[in-house]
Amino acid sequence: MHATQNKFTIKWLAEPEDHDYPAAKSYLCLIFETSFAEAIVKKLKEAPISEFKAKDIFRASNLSLLGVSNTHVAKDQKKIESGKEISPLLLVRNSNPSTLIIADGYHRLCAIYSFDEDAVIPCKIV
Repeated sequence: MHATQNKFTIKWLAEPEDHDYPAAKSYLCLIFETSFAEAIVKKLKEAPISEFKAKDIFRASNLSLLGVSNTHVAKDQKKIESGKEISPLLLVRNSNPSTLIIADGYHRLCAIYSFDEDAVIPCKIV
């Protein structure tokens, strides 16, 4: 758990939730062939938990920050404020082009960033 600037403590589950992996596969199937996406998800399930700062994940992903007007971000912010545990992110290193793919957890990342850009986020990364 890491304290944030807004006096909220971000609480984390020890492992991603079971439904995070099918969500990651669904997203990855848009980018890669299904068999390759399935292989990535299998590796994600086996990967250890790592930690990275929210701002570094954003920089590596080249994604835009979604604001509180996004309903999924707002929902995750409410979870954080209420003290509920949230799921670690699922990340994939993409070498061509050299970017980070957020396979699952983009809205959680945006919610966390809104509290503290330096927050350390548990992730599985392959």
